[in-house]
Amino acid sequence: MGGGGHDEAVSHATPLRHAPVQRRSAERLTRILDACAELLDEVGYDALTTRAVALRAGVPIGSVYRFFGNKRAMADALAQRNLERFAERVTERLRRTGSGDWRVAMDAVLEEYLEMKRTAPGFSLVDFGNQIPVGVRRGEPNHRVADRLAELLSGRLKRPLDDDLRRTFLVAVETADTLVQLAFRVDPQGDERIIGEMRAMLRAYLGRVLD
Repeated sequence: MGGGGHDEAVSHATPLRHAPVQRRSAERLTRILDACAELLDEVGYDALTTRAVALRAGVPIGSVYRFFGNKRAMADALAQRNLERFAERVTERLRRTGSGDWRVAMDAVLEEYLEMKRTAPGFSLVDFGNQIPVGVRRGEPNHRVADRLAELLSGRLKRPLDDDLRRTFLVAVETADTLVQLAFRVDPQGDERIIGEMRAMLRAYLGRVLD
């Protein structure tokens, strides 16, 4: 996932100390989050420091603290940006594929997630916010992902955006999350056999619920 072409660095839903107003401030925030992502890959979360991020981003340390009180807040903002970019990528992929049933949508969601998992800086540690501290899996980010997917796909599926659809996507996201983590523990690029089993399980479950 490249960072080019994104004027808005992160959703204003992210608990920033100060939301960027001017373009220059937004660009500075983007550089800070890009630097955070790169350093997560290079040194890990424990060794990450706000000073190192400021140095990599080429901004004064005060600029980092203007947006974030600590490195956890910075990682949370990166996770939120990842979710926004994931939603953008899925939306664009579905626009290109045109009409299709839920299987087309499922393939788009999975392929974009796997691509980000393999290529997006910092994503292997932070993804959508549920692995910091490293190894800790929290349910809240998966609820956010499931809700976002339900919002994106309810119209395409011709299904009301209700609790049943949200629960369906939550079950699918939790299942995919667990098996993707396993696939990338077995192989740094994602074990294709495990990913194939995940696809089969999701198709069986979603077929029973959505067909």
